This record gives sequence, structure tokens and C-alpha cells, in this order.
Amino acid sequence: MNTSMSKGYKSSRLGAISVPAEIILHVIIAVFSLTCIIPFIFCIIISFTSKQSIANIGFSFFPQSWTLDGYKYVFNMGKQLWLSYFNSIFVSVVGTVLSVTICILYSYALYRRDFKYRRFFTLFAVFTMMFTGGLAPTYQVSKIMLGLSDNYWALIVPLLVNPFNFIIMRTFFQSSVPDTIIEAATIDGSGEYNTLLNIIIPISKPGIATIALLTVLAYWNDWFSALLYIDDNSFYPLQYLLWQMQSQIDFLAANSGKGLETVVNVATMPTQSFRMAVVVLVVIPIAFAYPFFQRYVVAGLTVGSVKG
Repeated sequence: MNTSMSKGYKSSRLGAISVPAEIILHVIIAVFSLTCIIPFIFCIIISFTSKQSIANIGFSFFPQSWTLDGYKYVFNMGKQLWLSYFNSIFVSVVGTVLSVTICILYSYALYRRDFKYRRFFTLFAVFTMMFTGGLAPTYQVSKIMLGLSDNYWALIVPLLVNPFNFIIMRTFFQSSVPDTIIEAATIDGSGEYNTLLNIIIPISKPGIATIALLTVLAYWNDWFSALLYIDDNSFYPLQYLLWQMQSQIDFLAANSGKGLETVVNVATMPTQSFRMAVVVLVVIPIAFAYPFFQRYVVAGLTVGSVKG
């Protein structure tokens, strides 16, 4: 009996693959994980590397000397830095909630086979993915017609609707929500909104989490909307503020020796460490947000692996 149990255990290991093959797969995954993690660790090390060490030995995991100059240049902004952090967090949270809500409502309509205009709205979404009006019409509509200028809506509305997310969410509904559930809910007298809120959304949490993750990344990394629509620095998002600082440092470094030394000592500016400090400050907050989505994404992978 113990022999049969042992055989049954072995046959259940990762689709009955052999132990050496499993070890090889683990090694491959570990190497791939390191290739993803090491560059970011390298960025952190460079952000603490002194300008003199970079000049002497270049970029290295073991610099000659360490410094906080890169971060000092960033934190010298004081109140403006924390205000920009708040702006980015506020825009990312509010924009993600509104965008995901719109995505769910639109995708649910595309998913329902009994919706009369389903084909029209599907083609409408796909058409806008293939053909866009361009930057000039978008700017005219957003800033002049809608008045999106120097306010939070100017940072939220341009990314609010994403047709690609509609198609992803509709496909997830089709693959994860059986039509029989909708029919049973209808027979029991459930309305459309009750069916969506109490039946469809709980089943579709993995898909919704994936869309939310893509959306929050888009909002967090967006600086171009601020470039177009924001002049008041009280509404600057973090990415746009750091982009401005980087542009100013690059300008001063490129024009050193042309009278700018009276304003700042260009030779002592930690250009490279500042760049990496900016990367660290931008990446770390969104990296802490990922674990909130991870369990839903893993659950979605598990559902997909056992379905059918």
C-alpha cells in the first residue's frame, strides 16, 4: 500500500515530470528571476556611488566610495517633492478606480450575447485601437473644449478609457463566466446590476486585478499629460517633477564652461547617481503596490490551469 501511495505521489509531481527535469526548471526560473532583479539592484548601488568612483572605475557593484549626493539633490526640493508624491498617488488611485469601473461596465456589455448593440460597440472599441485622432486634436479637445488644464482631471481623463483593456476584460468574462450562471440569475429574478456586482465581479477578481495593475502602472508612469496640460507646479506628478530636474541637470552638464558655473558647480554634480536615484524613487512605491495584486493574478493563473 505504501508503494502505491508513493507511486501516486510521484505521478502528481508537476504533471508527472521527472525530478531532474523539475530541478532544471527551477534553475531556469531562478536564473530568469535574477536577470530581472539584478539590474534594479545595480541601479540602487549606482545611486549611492560617488561621482569620483564612477569616473575612476565606471559602474561597478563594488564602488570605491559611497555617497548620498544623488538623493540630496532630489530631497533639496523639500515640500514640492512630497506634494508631487501625493499628486501621483492620488491620480493613480482615483484614475485606476474610475478606469477599471468603466472597463468592467463596457466589457460586461460586450460579453453579454443578448445585448443588441454588442457587435457595434466591439467594432467601435477595436476601431479606436487602430486609428487615433492624433496629438493635436486630442490636445484641442482636452484643453480647450473640456478645460483640462491645471487640475487633477487633466491627469486622469486622458488615460481613463483604454479599449485594449476592454477586449482583455471581455475575453476574461467569456473564458471564466459560464452563460448558465447568467441564465440562472435571470430566472431567480436578479437584475443586471445585481448580477454584475454580486455574481460576475466576485468570479472575475483575477481579471479585474490584472487590468487594475496595468492601469495603475500607466497612471504612475505618466508624465506626458503633465507636460501638455499642467503649468501650475502644485499639480506636478512625481514623474514630471523628476523629469524636469533631470532635464535641468543635463542642460547644465551640456553647457558647462559657458558662464553657468556662477549658478552651480557643474563639475561636482552627481549626474549618474542622480539618474539612478530618480529610478529608485519612482520604482519603489509601485513595487510595494504589486503584492496587493499578486494573489489575484496567481489565482487567475490557477483557475486557467485547472479549467476544462
